Amino acid sequence: MALYLFNAKSMDGKSISGEVNAENETEARVKLRAQYLIPIKLKQKGSSNTVLVKNKQSGSHHTVKLKELQIFTRQFSVLVASGVPILQGIEAMAQGSKSPGMVAVLNDMALQLNKGRRLYEALALHPKAFDNLYINLVRAGEEGGVLEAVLVRLADHIEKTIKLNGKIKGAMVYPLAIIVVAFIVVAVIMIFVIPSFVDMFSQNGAELPWLTQKVIDASDFTTQYWYLIVISITGSVFSIKGYYRTTAGKELIDQYLIMVPVLGSLIQKGAIASFSRTLATMLRAGVKISESLEIAASTVGNDVIAKAIRRSKAAIERGRALVEPLKKEKYIPVMVTQMISIGEQTGNLDTMLEKIADFYEDEVDVAASALTSLMEPILMVVIGGIIAILVVAMYLPIFQMADAVM
Repeated sequence: MALYLFNAKSMDGKSISGEVNAENETEARVKLRAQYLIPIKLKQKGSSNTVLVKNKQSGSHHTVKLKELQIFTRQFSVLVASGVPILQGIEAMAQGSKSPGMVAVLNDMALQLNKGRRLYEALALHPKAFDNLYINLVRAGEEGGVLEAVLVRLADHIEKTIKLNGKIKGAMVYPLAIIVVAFIVVAVIMIFVIPSFVDMFSQNGAELPWLTQKVIDASDFTTQYWYLIVISITGSVFSIKGYYRTTAGKELIDQYLIMVPVLGSLIQKGAIASFSRTLATMLRAGVKISESLEIAASTVGNDVIAKAIRRSKAAIERGRALVEPLKKEKYIPVMVTQMISIGEQTGNLDTMLEKIADFYEDEVDVAASALTSLMEPILMVVIGGIIAILVVAMYLPIFQMADAVM
């Protein structure tokens, strides 16, 4: 039995130091947690080595959907607010969850908590389920004795993120769906309808108009080599997605996307809303602004905006105000920098960031509606034009035959 010196925090946030007898470090942690204490440092008496609680990752392969994470966080906050011990709460939610991935994650978390790990350490063992924002906020909540409030903020944050992502994806999916349907309709005409006209034209033996011949050639190619077209389109999609996963690919594609009319505005506003909401949530939890900016940069989803945020982080580390570097960034709106400046001057930066996020989430609604309104008539005109060309090409020989008869 060894004697361990500890520094810990109680559930109400008070710092406590003392001694605990245990066989090893793990048992010492378990005894402290049984007393509702969060261990910060452990040191065996007579040893010079201080045991710091570290954020380790095991490379867990379990993934959790964002909606499932939001439900878990909301339920967890209710249990913590009701006074249910963290371990019991995790075990109860593992039994009630219907998601195999979430059950596996929660069962492993319960195992880690039984070994004396802190909650944020157990979360960090599942990086595919919990991102850096989640882990750092829970860590701040544990160390500050405000875990319940942090979980409520996290649940609200995830819920708003889901809504924001849904708006952006919805604006992009609608035009894509129209394009796919149009491609199928044109393919059916090329493969099944036009060959029936070809048989009729071949019986006549007359020379076909240029437009009709080109359409027939395209139909023959589509009929004979349809599998090459499918492979080419599928290969192109996967190639672009694979390239986008690389650092250089994401940087290049994001740079072009944000410059596209209407779509670029939608992406920019969504990124600003995400950045502002994340940074406000982190600052309210007491996380340092430099760490908050790095995590906020990783959540915006666009490399151009992320780089602008990281440049501001570097400036802050040199002692400058947040607004100064942001003013120089092309894709950070003036209104955003003005509100951040007011927030820094008044000491209400987190409140201002929340207002920025609310404003730009509404702007995403407007931009999404504008994109849909703009794309719908353009796509209809293009699709109608293609079909009109096919119809005219097939009826030109018929008009010629009618003129010859007359």
